Amino acid sequence: MDQKDIITHESALEMLLEGNERYQSGGTCSSNPCPSTISLDSGQSPFAAFIRCADSRVAPEIVFDQPLGSLFVCGVAGNIPTAEIVASLEYAIAALGTKLIVIMGHSSCGAVTAALADEDARRSLPGGLPALVERIHRCTTDLDMDSETALDDAIAKNACSAIDQLLDMSKVISGLVETREVQVIAGVENLKNGRFDIVRRAF
Repeated sequence: MDQKDIITHESALEMLLEGNERYQSGGTCSSNPCPSTISLDSGQSPFAAFIRCADSRVAPEIVFDQPLGSLFVCGVAGNIPTAEIVASLEYAIAALGTKLIVIMGHSSCGAVTAALADEDARRSLPGGLPALVERIHRCTTDLDMDSETALDDAIAKNACSAIDQLLDMSKVISGLVETREVQVIAGVENLKNGRFDIVRRAF
């Protein structure tokens, strides 16, 4: 299917999940040409937009086996929405016609791990990190920290919470979600096998 034909969030999500299956199986897609063989300077038509963790191991274009120009990707440690990222997503939605927003967390997330540390450890982090991890920490306070799955639970909870934060921060996006023109999903990539699992959907 040509990217320009993708006009719904349903078809956009279908393409992402099909690409993730290819990635997990170790397959390659012929629709991913080398930059030298394609022209990107005429414009872009991304069918999905991402808030991904800034972790160097997380690359949506690879994980979902999509070519350059097809995904609008914003990155920040802990995949939390900031004012700048929200504005960027509004551009993708309003100017580029993107219909799907993906909050992409991942296993073994360092930002979430830091957010689960005690208060003294969080405050002792350098620079702007204490403020960042505190935002993540606030959404994990109701979790059982003694559980063997505490980190995984917190990673999923943080991704889900990012949806609420995004919708609260943007009337543009929340309005289009309310009318079901745009969908926002949250999911987590397992770095061991590359599988992306959806943990929440919002219309």
